Amino acid sequence: MENVIKIHEIEQTFGEKTVLKNINMEIAKGEILGLLGPSGAGKTTLIKILTGQLKPSKGKAWVFGKEATTLTGKDYRKIGMMMDNFGLYERMSCYDNLLFFSKVYGISKKKIEGALERVGLSEAKKTLASNLSKGMKSRLLLARVLMAEPEILFLDEPTSGLDPATTEEIHKVIREEQAKGVTVFLTTHNMAEAYKLCNHIALLNDGDIVEYGEPEEICRRYNHQKRIKLHLFNGEDMELAHDNESFDVLAKYWKENAIETIHSTEPNLETVFMELTGRKLD
Repeated sequence: MENVIKIHEIEQTFGEKTVLKNINMEIAKGEILGLLGPSGAGKTTLIKILTGQLKPSKGKAWVFGKEATTLTGKDYRKIGMMMDNFGLYERMSCYDNLLFFSKVYGISKKKIEGALERVGLSEAKKTLASNLSKGMKSRLLLARVLMAEPEILFLDEPTSGLDPATTEEIHKVIREEQAKGVTVFLTTHNMAEAYKLCNHIALLNDGDIVEYGEPEEICRRYNHQKRIKLHLFNGEDMELAHDNESFDVLAKYWKENAIETIHSTEPNLETVFMELTGRKLD
């Protein structure tokens, strides 16, 4: 599968502080890669390197097969970025924000109505950006990104601080873009979001990638307990070892239709991160 992003031994220092340490990664076309870590871990810095905003202190990054530092205007037209409230004009309406963006990037203004509808802002198109809630601003930023029909989406904490309903709307749009073959580079400290959306996850802590892989595979890898938890219809809770000796017990309850719920004990990403770093993600 074609790799659209490649990162080789990237390091970034600011004075005496090292923000990124020997980062290596390849991201395939149509993949959602989640860079998961707490605030200050270096996530935004890596995005700035990949989009040519920042030259790394060491190492190289390639986007579309070109060094990130050599990206041109033509390349940037294939890249969409959603970072905080970057680029919103508070005194302009939702529609006018997108109209201005369309003129700057040479995008047909016919796409504005469709972009607003897709993110659920059609009824708010005349509302000033300054009067939008945080969730609505996030959706407007996403609408602006989608108008350009990018091949790569860089989404920096796209659902931070949003309510569950708005978060789910943004997740739906992200999955739709992936289905079109768009590559998504997602930074987040929301482990549930990363587990739900991402094909691969890189756990970043103090500039180091401490673990990498598929979300479920990472969790299985750190399943030290290897236990099976049962909740029976009679209200009893049981734990069985994950071995052959428990098979007869499990089979007995199964035949008796006594099991209400059954779960394995692999940890979630938050637990894995705490084991590796001794700190929480958020």
